[in-house]
Amino acid sequence: MRQANEIIKGRGAQLTTDNRFLAQRYDNSSSEGLDEAWAPDPKTIIFKETPKKFINKVLSPDVPADYSANPYQGCEHGCVYCYARNTHPYWGFGAGLDFERKVIVKMNAADLLEKEINHPSYQVSPIMFSGNTDCYQPVERKLEITRKCLEVFLKYKHPVSLITKSSLITRDLDILSELARYNLVHVNISVTTLDVHLKNKLEPRTASPGKRIETIGKLSEVGVPVSVLAAPMIPGLNFHEADQIVKEAAEVGALSAGSILIRLNGDIEKIFSHWVKLHFPTRAEKVLRQIKEMHGGSLQDTQFGRRMRGTGPMAQAIHDIVKMAKKKYMAGRELPPYNLDAFRKKSDAQLSLFG
Repeated sequence: MRQANEIIKGRGAQLTTDNRFLAQRYDNSSSEGLDEAWAPDPKTIIFKETPKKFINKVLSPDVPADYSANPYQGCEHGCVYCYARNTHPYWGFGAGLDFERKVIVKMNAADLLEKEINHPSYQVSPIMFSGNTDCYQPVERKLEITRKCLEVFLKYKHPVSLITKSSLITRDLDILSELARYNLVHVNISVTTLDVHLKNKLEPRTASPGKRIETIGKLSEVGVPVSVLAAPMIPGLNFHEADQIVKEAAEVGALSAGSILIRLNGDIEKIFSHWVKLHFPTRAEKVLRQIKEMHGGSLQDTQFGRRMRGTGPMAQAIHDIVKMAKKKYMAGRELPPYNLDAFRKKSDAQLSLFG
């Protein structure tokens, strides 16, 4: 039977969480009655879906976008802190190991995107791609769903914002550079840490820190506007790296920088608490206590306007570090505004033939 302190290599979460929507649950707390040792299946399982809707209206005032779209649900990157884990139970899975082992792919995403932005009532606004899980996670290398969606954005000259931790985005430099030529794209590269050993524990299947900095440089070289996101900042683990993250990103061409503080809402509290005690037993209680100090005494914070920024001296210190680093290393730089005037629906193109 798997020991309590045994680490599952290549995975962020180290436990299977219950799904509150299901009556049944797994219980491996005792070996009595088990015919064989229990261990989680290490393989990733892909589930193919064909949803009827793709673009989502963003309701949170904390997110600077009107719309988001997610070609994938679940993420093999395995970031232990990921807030998107809490959405996996809605699909019948758990937020722990299930989230990174059972990935749902939306095979008809590009077709739906084209259909929805051509709807007569649709009003153009930048679409955040993705707002939930990474649109360049490993399975994208084979399926190319994100690339097909980028082709749609370029076809209709529609603005898009991308967030990723993956160097795979450089595969699409041809499309991204064309979008940038019309001021239709912003890219946000998330750099959580520059320490590869911490990265391997915290987000095991993501690109290395060096690769992410290199990716910022490659995007910048072809004119794609890039911002670095130092996130999430975790006291006692990576918060001291914020200045250096912004500095290294600026040196290769990043135009802006931001940060988000860790928050452990829903099942993430249990997943992260278990993870930090397993990997950093001597620091765990201090880390968890400092996270609480940034969220009014609780590991969880759901209040709009506060949940991603936190409160108190520690939270303010982290934001000040990023603000000062941005001023020091990125003075005079800014992301160009989106060009909303270039967008043309199919109907617009057809009408122009008679104009």
